[in-house]
Amino acid sequence: MSAARFGARLAARRLAPLAVALALAACTTLEPELPAADASIPAQWPLPPTTAGAAQGESAQGVFGAQRGMIDVGWRDFFVDPTLERLIEQALANNRDLRVAALNVERAQALYRVQRAEQLPAVGVQGTATRASGTGPRFSDQYSVSLGLAAFEIDLFGRVRSLSRAALEQYFATESAQRSVQLTLVGEVANAYLTWMADREATRVAQAALVNREQALDLTRKRYEYGAVGALDVSQAETSVEQARTDASRFAGQAAQDLNALRLLVGATIDEASIPDRFDPVVSGLRALPAGVPSEVLLRRPDVVQAEHRLLAANANIGAARAAFFPSIQLTGAIGTASSELSGLFGSGSRFWTFGPQLNLPIFQGGALRANLRATQAERDIALAQYEQSIQAGFREVADALALTRTLSEQKAAQLALVAAAGRAEELSRARYEAGRDSYLVLLDAQRTLYGARQSLIATQLAEQANRVSLYRVLGGGWNERTQ
Repeated sequence: MSAARFGARLAARRLAPLAVALALAACTTLEPELPAADASIPAQWPLPPTTAGAAQGESAQGVFGAQRGMIDVGWRDFFVDPTLERLIEQALANNRDLRVAALNVERAQALYRVQRAEQLPAVGVQGTATRASGTGPRFSDQYSVSLGLAAFEIDLFGRVRSLSRAALEQYFATESAQRSVQLTLVGEVANAYLTWMADREATRVAQAALVNREQALDLTRKRYEYGAVGALDVSQAETSVEQARTDASRFAGQAAQDLNALRLLVGATIDEASIPDRFDPVVSGLRALPAGVPSEVLLRRPDVVQAEHRLLAANANIGAARAAFFPSIQLTGAIGTASSELSGLFGSGSRFWTFGPQLNLPIFQGGALRANLRATQAERDIALAQYEQSIQAGFREVADALALTRTLSEQKAAQLALVAAAGRAEELSRARYEAGRDSYLVLLDAQRTLYGARQSLIATQLAEQANRVSLYRVLGGGWNERTQ
């Protein structure tokens, strides 16, 4: 048998126990069984998931099927306002909060890769050259080059694997957090846009009322000059004008603030020339929810998924804390060549090898290991409670949005009827006042009623659309651009 084959067999025999140990370590972990979460929520929503459209027989299957959750509906398919879609696209590209969330994902991914690398031996080449003083003016030199691994832990009880799994779950949690930030951003952009358009519409209504009341004031002053009305009518007309002027200024200031908030969310300038002049009370394509959608769809919400991954990471840390009670073995070894002369570094007889396993058996740690285990168990229990709380909070948010869906629709219908009735009453009061059959106070009361009804209608339309956006967001919608 040749010397090369004999050396290969000898190396194989020496490495066989190491290979077996590594194989066993890959299958061992001390992580406890994950406790089952009990969020104590009903299997179905407490209110019939319906809108006014559903009451008229409209189907929601065109929006998303019974087996599909709102999270699958793309925001471009949910929103029907092209201006709003353009603003959301800009926000997703420029918003700083979303950019920070994406960078956090990159950092978590890098940290997981660092931790995962601990499961593999780190092999490196090391070269040294030393000179030491001897007797008299003489020096002794030593040169060496070696290839080896340092302090590689054989993961017999899964400590390193548990830490790697914890890092992986933290990475998944950070990725879900990014999705939550995007969902929140899409909803905030939509609400900011709706609020801005509603305040612009309220400003327009106030300005129109101001023009009408200024015209009425001029007419009242002329009638006062001819003695047809008294000074009280003039004062009342002036009061009405100043109230409308105050409202117009107030709504204009609110619209300016809304625009600033929208610019911050979008992260870029907004071309106001491309914004519609009128407030469109229908910006979403949401119809009715399919009957029988279970509350388990909440488990797909990014914030719930984030809490679940944090729970899994905390459970993995318990496994690492348990493994710390058991012995650990670290391997250090190298193979190389050494010589007292640089020219003879790779000559015959200069080769060497070292192999140094190190056993660490914890005996007395002052209670540190038990305290660390109790801490990880407490962290797991905290993560479990937070996971259950996230499910409960999500259920309440969806239930609240569903509760307002029908009531806001009915409120809007009643508000439209009120505006129509107040408009007819204002026309009749104006005709009677101009004919001298009623005082200006009656006309002023009719004008105020009509003005208040129009402003309330704008607020109701805003609330209805904001609730639709909220329902879309709390059901997990806004992550996909197109419906999957």
